Amino acid sequence: MMTSFGRGTRGHPRSRGRTWSRTGTDRATLALVGVICAVAGFFVLGIVLGPAAIVCGWLALGRTWSGSRPAAAVVALVLGAIDTLLALLWLSGAMTPGLGLY
Repeated sequence: MMTSFGRGTRGHPRSRGRTWSRTGTDRATLALVGVICAVAGFFVLGIVLGPAAIVCGWLALGRTWSGSRPAAAVVALVLGAIDTLLALLWLSGAMTPGLGLY
């Protein structure tokens, strides 16, 4: 198959694959998604949204504890952990769904 009349695709590839840079905006977006998942997880589907918030927070931290820590990423990680713990307690039957209001 001829590509572009004798020219290969090495000079200007159409897709760059995994060559994008890991900039701060990507991490900030992950942190924001994590915080939204954690807050929403307190109300619905905590067993799903809690771990999702933990993963987003951990990826927003850059998968390391060293260096600067963005506040939103730490908030997503901590709230996701609390959300997951509460969901597991609720599923085990140790807690009522209304947190003691019933």
